[in-house]
Amino acid sequence: MPDWTTSGMDLPSRGLEFAPVAARYAEQADADRRLPRPVVEKIVEAGFARHFVPARWGGSAGSVTDLLHAVSAVAEGCTSAGWCASVIAGAGRMGAFLPLEGQRELWAKGADTVVVGALMPRGRATVVSGGWRISGEWNYASAVDFSDWALVCALVPLDGREVPWFFALPREDYDVAGTWASAGMRGTGSNSLVADDVFVPAHRGFARQDMITGRGVGSDAPCHTTPLRLVSGLLFGAPALGAARAALRGYAEHVAPSAGDDPAVRTTLARAAIDADGAGLLMERAAKVVDAGRADSLDLVRNPAYCAYAVERVVDLVERLVRAAGSSALSEGNPLERVWRDVHSLGSHVALRFAPTGIAHGARLLETGGSGAQ
Repeated sequence: MPDWTTSGMDLPSRGLEFAPVAARYAEQADADRRLPRPVVEKIVEAGFARHFVPARWGGSAGSVTDLLHAVSAVAEGCTSAGWCASVIAGAGRMGAFLPLEGQRELWAKGADTVVVGALMPRGRATVVSGGWRISGEWNYASAVDFSDWALVCALVPLDGREVPWFFALPREDYDVAGTWASAGMRGTGSNSLVADDVFVPAHRGFARQDMITGRGVGSDAPCHTTPLRLVSGLLFGAPALGAARAALRGYAEHVAPSAGDDPAVRTTLARAAIDADGAGLLMERAAKVVDAGRADSLDLVRNPAYCAYAVERVVDLVERLVRAAGSSALSEGNPLERVWRDVHSLGSHVALRFAPTGIAHGARLLETGGSGAQ
């Protein structure tokens, strides 16, 4: 891996600096169905890979609010680049749940190691002397083509039942299958990761429940002690905020020359901009809950609902802008066309579906007589 280092700027500032590079390569990423190498290098150089790495390994153990701002800045240039920056950062957070010996091995070459995650339990693990043997195929592993390590989820037989665990695999222990063929978010290169009967030592595994409840090992930073429900919607939803701004800009540029004086055009743009601002405020509030490190039971259901609702608003505002712009907005090469595809794909992620999060939030509000609303 190249010896990339971050500048003295904070992550949001580096995200803003990175955004024009992401925009320059956005069409190529979409066509190639993965990020061009210069974009991946900028993700690392900007500090996304190290953002949630524990300080003892040279990482930043940073805030979710900073990541939210930085990812949305990058995503304004390219939604796929923003997504990959966010999930690479998120995989670094996952590494903090490994035993310390496993963390030491994961970041032996530095905190800028590119780790990717495969979150669904698509593999099986067999307990053997000193660890496990792992086999499986994990789809939707974003940025896997450029990874140094992967954290994959597999089922482990324990006490008569199968329990999901995560296992850290170095790049030489898995192959990549080119299975990514989505209508949107094409540049994420979310191909499949394949492992066949590889040995994983005991220090390179942890129970998924540790991540769900926020039991980081050797670090008390909020990013490592936060329950998964509080943070997952932010990691996956942050790129939508940048995509919303890109759509607003694309619409304004598309209609201004011919219809800028039309009141309907102005109100359409204003309504969409207000929705985008509202989505950003909801997600920022959710991020501050994580960073404060003092979440309560209401936050556990409110944060996911905030994030899912925010992304729902983004999908809706982009849809309205495209309809108002007319059929030419969906021509290949029109910036609105790519953003439209991207937000619909992003919004379909399981962590960003409002129905289940809204049901949980609504149930909690009924228990408290609605007093949980802020």
